[in-house]
Amino acid sequence: MFRHQGRGRNYIHNLKLASILSCVAGLVNITGVLSLNTLTTNVTGHFAFFSEQLILTNYKMALIYLWYIGFFLLGASVSGFIIELASKKKSHNAYIIPICIESIILISAGLLPVFIRIKPPVLTLISFALLFAMGLQNALVTKVSKSVVRTTHLTGLFTDLGIEISQLFFYKDVGERVKLKKSIFLKLMIIAGFFIGGILGGFMFQFFKLKTLLLPAVMLLFALWYDHILLQFYHLKRSLRHDE
Repeated sequence: MFRHQGRGRNYIHNLKLASILSCVAGLVNITGVLSLNTLTTNVTGHFAFFSEQLILTNYKMALIYLWYIGFFLLGASVSGFIIELASKKKSHNAYIIPICIESIILISAGLLPVFIRIKPPVLTLISFALLFAMGLQNALVTKVSKSVVRTTHLTGLFTDLGIEISQLFFYKDVGERVKLKKSIFLKLMIIAGFFIGGILGGFMFQFFKLKTLLLPAVMLLFALWYDHILLQFYHLKRSLRHDE
């Protein structure tokens, strides 16, 4: 799912990646909206809010929106730096560090109310942390899938989906249509995952509040475990072939 890159990566790898991480993004997004009143999976809306607060001369709030944008950018930069550094060392485990950092952030934010009383300044810090985590995830997925999969925002996805649906009326070659339909299905899976995560997170938030963030953290750790188990299976399979 994460480990395969370049020629070793196929459609099924991207489909698995899209399904799990888009659901994670949906869960984090709805939890951020309900508990923090903040969009945490993209920065498009924050530019509009920044402009609004600037016009209203509410410079303190305008600055906070700039920080939101900055933390998402920082998360993407850190993720990109880690992956590039690992690629220079020929490591295939570059994805582990960003995923672990994201999981730690989600677990910490989810359990924070257990240890301290949550006040407005703390909520702002949690927003910063979640935007950083989503920047990490978006950059990681983009790098691993070679920009085929994006999981934290849907605007560009719906645009690409609309273009590809229109192309169905013009592409007549069988091979081209199969490729186009697979691409459309992948995008629909990302959208469905994001929606399912949002709906599930909305229901869970009524009972668990910020602890809802523990579920996406568990999903990320499960994805790492799943990748590790598959790797061990393939190693075992190869060793058995060599023994024959």
